[in-house]
Amino acid sequence: MSGADKNYEGWTITEKRQQVKEPPLYKVLLHNDDYTSMEFVVLILENVFQKNTGEATRIMLNVHNNGVGTAGVYPKEVAEMKVAVVLDLAKKNEYPLKCTMEKN
Repeated sequence: MSGADKNYEGWTITEKRQQVKEPPLYKVLLHNDDYTSMEFVVLILENVFQKNTGEATRIMLNVHNNGVGTAGVYPKEVAEMKVAVVLDLAKKNEYPLKCTMEKN
C-alpha cells in the first residue's frame, strides 16, 4: 500500500441510495351520453387504449350502464395524451363523448 492509500484505511464506503418514487397514476374515464354510438366507443377503446374487442365491449357496456367507465390507468402525461386524442376523435366524428382523468 502506498502512503496515499493509508489515508483511507479503515474508512467505510457507503452508497447513498435514492428512493425511486413511482409516478402517480391516473384513470382515464369515459362518460356516457345519449348520442355517441356504442360502436364508436368500442372503436376508441380498441384503437386508443389497445383493448381487444371483448374487453372494449365490456368497458363500453359498463360506461353505458353505469354512466362512467375506466378505459385505462396511466402516468399523468400518457393519460393527458389519451384524453386529448379521444376528445379530438370524438369532435372530428361529431360525437359529444366526454373523456376525463382523475388521480388513481
